Amino acid sequence: MHDDTGLEAEVRELSDVVEALLADQGGCGWNRAQTHESLVTYLVEECAELVEAIEDGTVDDRREELGDVLYQVVLHAAIAARASDGAFDLADVVRDVRLKTVRRHPHVFGGEDAADVDDIVRLWSAAKAVEKASRSSAYDGVPRGLPALSRAQKLEGRRVAAGAAPAAGRAADAGRAADAADDAELVWGRDLLAVVDEAGRDGIDAERALRRAVRERETLLRAVEPRRDGA
Repeated sequence: MHDDTGLEAEVRELSDVVEALLADQGGCGWNRAQTHESLVTYLVEECAELVEAIEDGTVDDRREELGDVLYQVVLHAAIAARASDGAFDLADVVRDVRLKTVRRHPHVFGGEDAADVDDIVRLWSAAKAVEKASRSSAYDGVPRGLPALSRAQKLEGRRVAAGAAPAAGRAADAGRAADAADDAELVWGRDLLAVVDEAGRDGIDAERALRRAVRERETLLRAVEPRRDGA
């Protein structure tokens, strides 16, 4: 592990590398042409590769992919700092997340006590609620860019946290599905949503469960695939 001085130096050197790429003289034209919006595709890809490394890779894979995600953060911060309004820089990003983390863990950094994990979640949720007091809906802040399974489960979790009973399942949607009989896609979507709700009630991460099943299928398909080397 690095000491604090080494960590600070490594972060500074990475920031300097990114600044050199963005420099008007001697920099990289491709990097200079990028915007927050144009980099979204790469950010999504890097996050997906990190998930794969965590679930199915080696320690070295995780280390590499964490670095790639960190690079995206540093690059986005540098682009923001170079904008005409100088909205923020990397120091602002680090400071904000540090302060937010401290606020959301009052049992560690404040005077609160937490007897168990449920207490920790309660304190974290209360601290977040104070930060997000301006939100007008319990469902604000659930990113539309999440994969559909993840977003469905997140919305259902917000609904239950707000005091509503968990979704009743497919039977509750039967009437609506019949009304939409001419829309086969929506009917299929409602059936899938009911399965996602069922997974939530069983404490299953639906997105991860599907990823595992898809990987299992891929392994089976590869096992029976004819080899292309002629053997």
